[in-house]
Amino acid sequence: MTIPYGRQDITQADVDAVIDALNSDFLTQGPMVPHFEKAIAEYCNTKHTIAINSATSALHLSCLALGLGPGDWLWTSPISFVASANCGLYCGAKVDFVDIDPHTYNLCPKSLERKLIAAEQSGQLPKILIPVHLCGQPCDMQAIHTLAQKYGFKIIEDASHAIGGKYLNAPIGNCRYSDITVFSFHPVKIITTAEGGAALTNDTELANRIALLRSHGITRNAEQMTQEPDGPWYYQQIDLGYNYRMTDLQAALGLSQLKRLDHYVTRRHALAEQYNELLADFPLTIPYQHSDGYSAYHLYVIRLQQEKNIVNRKHVFEKLREQDIGVNIHYIPIHTQPYYQRFGFKQGDFPQAESYYNEAISLPLYPKMTDEQLNKVVVALQEALQL
Repeated sequence: MTIPYGRQDITQADVDAVIDALNSDFLTQGPMVPHFEKAIAEYCNTKHTIAINSATSALHLSCLALGLGPGDWLWTSPISFVASANCGLYCGAKVDFVDIDPHTYNLCPKSLERKLIAAEQSGQLPKILIPVHLCGQPCDMQAIHTLAQKYGFKIIEDASHAIGGKYLNAPIGNCRYSDITVFSFHPVKIITTAEGGAALTNDTELANRIALLRSHGITRNAEQMTQEPDGPWYYQQIDLGYNYRMTDLQAALGLSQLKRLDHYVTRRHALAEQYNELLADFPLTIPYQHSDGYSAYHLYVIRLQQEKNIVNRKHVFEKLREQDIGVNIHYIPIHTQPYYQRFGFKQGDFPQAESYYNEAISLPLYPKMTDEQLNKVVVALQEALQL
């Protein structure tokens, strides 16, 4: 039986919640979506949550709500899924990257500051920065926010990996150091709505804008209309929006899953600690955890120490896969993708990101993973490294 790198946990309570929604009067837009939004907002101590059909869509709408458009720049980390950068291109903006910290693998504030100094001189400062909380560990948001105050850019936290985590003892998603935070509820994430995402903000105007754009740019609020409603049936399209709505079925699943969020993160930490102990003497680097953060531990990424290993990363990856261990790589640097190389990016542009990519392997980590399965991964890794 394959041990995947990540896996959803669906309980009977989840099934019952979805069946209840199926048996209700609402399948798409109904009461479960606002209930889920309220629960997420309360958990994260944030004023507004807008549930959306994916984190990719949430990033897109967040950029639009902040006014990103042609002629603007969006900066993000090269070590992320392509959606963190694509959202800028969707808006007609230009995209650039900031190299990562070699310890946390998150966007490096020192590299960011150097790049901002140069960008200010050339008149190409970013309008939006998207720091990515890779693996669930928060970025140094305090330092990033300080730079935002100085250089005037907006911040969208890509916390797709990070619901349930904390930064400076406060929940990730509270938007204390950002304009908007985005979560993902894809099946391999911390909790799932089967597919889905959310945008969180403390800014009511931004929340209203995202909610409008989520549903075709259509409003039924008379205060937003250009004329008196013709009747109770009346609506107006006042902007060009999208069909990015979450369904009641998804929200029902999410509400049920949310009840176990803290348990899931605690279990992920316990598994990570077991890995740390068992891998302590292996020629590899285990995940560094900054004292300012409490990771949601979406991923457990090791780095092979190439100078100490007689085998390369590809060999290790293939040997583990041969034993039905679903290791993965998170991520291929975005700037090395063929589509982005059309914009002039090339190998060598972001050396820390490229060095990380050459050595990284994500080991299986999910709440229902057993100690026996974890031990199997460690033994297989030991054999692949020829220790």
